[in-house]
Amino acid sequence: MKISFNKVGRSPGEFCLKAETLEMAGTLLREGSHEVKLSSTIAGEITLICDRCGAEFTEALHLPLNLTLTDQPRKVTEDLDTIEFLDGVIDIAALMEGEIASYRSAYHYCPACREAGSDVDIEY
Repeated sequence: MKISFNKVGRSPGEFCLKAETLEMAGTLLREGSHEVKLSSTIAGEITLICDRCGAEFTEALHLPLNLTLTDQPRKVTEDLDTIEFLDGVIDIAALMEGEIASYRSAYHYCPACREAGSDVDIEY
């Protein structure tokens, strides 16, 4: 799903994107001539690999996502929750894909390893 920066208005515009067992729903709101606020949640079931035993397992996901989107370059010292779309087109599917990949790259333990985890440091 792609949305032109020029099409985002000053009142919240809703969107919903589904990918497999996950759904990203939220709003886009223009904050300035080159800035859009995205407020959304990625929710559903996600398949993960246990980092301890290697077993595949499914987990419920509820991931809030609040970003500033811009169509101009920004300095790194500014807000780190800013994504640049320099071609003037917001790619919601790419945002969702990136957030899911980032979530999957963290450490995850299956329920059996969580229960047996007294000998392993597991932080949630």
